[in-house]
This record gives sequence, C-alpha cells and structure tokens, in this order.
Amino acid sequence: MIIRGYRDSLLFVGFLCVCCLFASGADSSSTNPFEISSPDTGFNVVDKFVLSGLQKEQIRPAGLCSDAVFLRRVYLDVTGAMPEAEEVRRFLENPRQDKRVTLINRLLAESAYADYRTLKWCDLLRVKAEFPINLWPNTVQAYHRWIYDAMKDKMPYDQFVRQLLTSSGSNFRTPPVNFYRAVQGREPAAIASAVALTFLGERMDQWPADRREGFAAFFSRIGYKDTAEWKEEIVYFKPSETPLTAMFPDGKRVTIPADQDPREVFAGWLLAADNPRLSRAIVNRVWSWLMGRGLIHEPDDIRSDNPAVYPELLDTLAGELVKAKYDINHIYGLILKSRTYQQSSIPRSDPARAEAKFACYPVRRLEAETLIDALCRITGTRESYSSPIPEPFTFIPEDQRSIELADGSISSSFLELFGRPPRDTGLESERNNATTETQRMHLLNSSHIQNKIQNSWKLRALVTAQRNNRPALIDSFYLMILSRYPTQKERETAMAYLKSDPMAGSQDLAWALVNSKEFLYRH
Repeated sequence: MIIRGYRDSLLFVGFLCVCCLFASGADSSSTNPFEISSPDTGFNVVDKFVLSGLQKEQIRPAGLCSDAVFLRRVYLDVTGAMPEAEEVRRFLENPRQDKRVTLINRLLAESAYADYRTLKWCDLLRVKAEFPINLWPNTVQAYHRWIYDAMKDKMPYDQFVRQLLTSSGSNFRTPPVNFYRAVQGREPAAIASAVALTFLGERMDQWPADRREGFAAFFSRIGYKDTAEWKEEIVYFKPSETPLTAMFPDGKRVTIPADQDPREVFAGWLLAADNPRLSRAIVNRVWSWLMGRGLIHEPDDIRSDNPAVYPELLDTLAGELVKAKYDINHIYGLILKSRTYQQSSIPRSDPARAEAKFACYPVRRLEAETLIDALCRITGTRESYSSPIPEPFTFIPEDQRSIELADGSISSSFLELFGRPPRDTGLESERNNATTETQRMHLLNSSHIQNKIQNSWKLRALVTAQRNNRPALIDSFYLMILSRYPTQKERETAMAYLKSDPMAGSQDLAWALVNSKEFLYRH
C-alpha cells in the first residue's frame, strides 16, 4: 500500500517514477552533490601509509567528499545519528577552512559519542539479561551504566581492560565483574576464549592445543557464589595451596604463586608497554568501525596468516595509542581527520580493489538502531520497547534512542529484521548489515513506516509553515532526510509533484527519500 492508499493507475505510475528518481540518487545533468574538486589538504600520518600503498598498487584514490556528505558521515560514524537540518545549513554556509576539524573535535566531546561507543562495547561484551547469557535486568543496567560512564569520562583503554579482567565483587555493586558472567560457560576454556576474542581479536580455537590449555589456566581460579539478595552473585579469586603454571598467548610459560590471582598476572603481561597485541587489536577495531573493515579483516580474526593491508600503519596507530596514554579519542581523531577517511565513496579504480585498499569510503547500510532512530527523528515519532520477563518487568522511556537500549534481550521486530546482533558470542559478525528483500518490503510497504509518515506532526508542521514557499519546503525535506540540498533537477521534479496536493505530496516525497539508498546507507 502506498502512502495515500490505492489510486488511479496513471497517478500510481507517475508516483513510482518519482520514487525511482529519488532512490537512484543520479543526476548527471547537475553538479555532483557527493564530491568536491578542491585541492587535497590535511594529510596526516594515516595518509602517508595509505597513499604510499595505493601508489605501489597503482590504485587511484577517490576524490574528497563534499561538505554535506562529510557532515552526515561523521555524525553517523561518531554519534550513530544524522545531523539536524539546521546543523546542515550552518555547516554548509560556514566558510572556515578548519570547520571539519572543529566539527570532529566537538562530536568527540558529546554524550552521543559515548552512547554510540557504549552500544559497540555492549555488543562485544554480550550485555544481555536473558538466555544464553543470563546477566539479569538489574545487572544489565549496572553493567551498561559502568560502560557508558567509562566512555563518557574517557577512561584510558588500559584501565578499562584492567578493570574488566581483574575485578572481584558483587555483580550489582562491582559492574565489571559481569565480564566473567556474560560468557556461555564458566569453565576456564570458555572464559579464556572470550578474553582472547574481546581484547586480542583472536579466535582461540585456532591456537595449538597446548597454548589453549595453558592460557585457560589463567582463569581456572575464578569462583562464583550466591548471596541472600535475589540474583546477586559474587565473582572472586579462589586461592589454592599449589602454584599454577600457565602460558601467555605468545607461548611463554609462567609459574604463578598459589596466593596470587592469575588474572593479575595475565593483565600485567597484556598491558605491558612493550606488548603491542592489545593496542593493535583495539586500533584495528576502531579502524573497522569507521572504515567498514579492519586493516586486518575481520577485526576479530587476527592471526599470523591474515596480515594487515598496511602493517606499518597498524603499528603506527598502535604506537600512537600508547603514546597518548591509551586515549581512544586520539585514534578516532587521527582517522577522522585524515584524507583517507574524508574520501568520496565513488571509486576511481576497480571498486573491489579500491575498497579493500581503502582507496574510497565504503558504502554500507545503516545499523538497525541507527536506522530506526533516524526514522523516528525525521517523523517526530517514537518506538516502544519493554520486556515482561524475567522479573522485574522492564519498560523503556519512549523518548530514549534505540542506540541507548542497555539490554540485548529487549528488541523489536524492526531491530531483528535489520540485523541487530543477539549478543550471544561477542563476534563483530553477529551484527548483520546485509540488505534483504524483506527489509525493502518493510520500508516500502509496511503500516509501521506508513503510520510514522502519515502521523508525523513534524512533517505536517513543515508543510504548514512553508506551504506558500515550495522550494523552501523541498529544501527542508532534503536537509532533514538526506542532509543536503536537492539538485536543481530534483527540486524541479518535486515541485511538479507537489502542485496538486502539498500535504499528501510531501508525505510521498518523504516516503521516497527514506527509501533511497542515499538515506539507507553510509556513503
């Protein structure tokens, strides 16, 4: 069903033609809204390695993205949200040469950046109340809040990791101990596998058997005990009467005194200044979050026979993290301010090679939470989330973004349809951003999206305020939904379509734009 219901066939065909134009994003007769032709500026240490590698491979890098594309891209990659229309206007009208750097610095200081990083870490740390993790609702809230506070307060990454690895105490009162509870199985091998995956980006099942067994020994003296409080559990170190022999992931053996927590010994090895494994793994993850794939791809499949695309760049970023005292914001800033990140998504060489070598920005679909939050923001509508089990019942305030959902158990048919991860394994690949026909039909033909657009007070207010200024109305819709002004041809097509009925035509315009690839994808 289309927005205004079934109509006569001629109008229906005409409407589909308009949809096809907007969905294609193509307009060869007008200025390209996705690239700029100004000379390259702002090269940094990232570009040194990437451009050198591209030159050796004879791959031509893409041009620079336009200001509108950059604004939308950096908002999505840093905050998981699209910019408001007024923010787009101000940014495009700003003549300052340093406005991109200024914007990056501002976004990295905002709470929305902490929200979005928290979402990513909750996926990796399996923050979920129900089966198969069973953290329980009260614990999820405490754990999520601790992760959020760590992101908001810019806790150095080495401190963040140390607390997760070495904490003991109540799952309610010492939230990082839930790292050891959010694992499918409490045997040492299961915990060791989660540690290797989360902090080293390595899959322990690919290690030799003796190394797997030796590494699991570090987690063989963790105890769990209940208390009189409902669902409370204490995680603690269980001393022994005999020393323990364990093996670090690099194959080196160590003997640990009976009264020393083996987790402390492993953390000391992992966080040593001369051990690059932790820093290489996290900067590779950050690169994959911002650039669509890791310098080592996949970011949780680091192994000797899976080399980095640019090994020297990976080592340099890892060294930068250590020099910056494990300030992850520093790595974000280096990548975001590079020419490599600010390239257009339009390749100038073979697309597959260009994407693999970071010669263009990779086009990829928005995550489920980002997409539904964007639809709610555009229309001024809300989503409802709640969980009747287990007790206590969980109800989410309707003005809360989906990105801020703490519990992986609380979901919706939309989030599941668009690939939100179940948070069972901690693998990056649990999140499925592939596009399916069912997703397309939901966006094109569901009452869910139809009702959001038809019942949108925000869209109605725009039409009412600008009914007598159609060009301004069309501009507002494009700025709000696509974060750019329309091209001349797009404006003319929309003007012709809005002539008969501005209110209903505006709903159709919004419907067409939210179904365009330009809206649905990072680019």
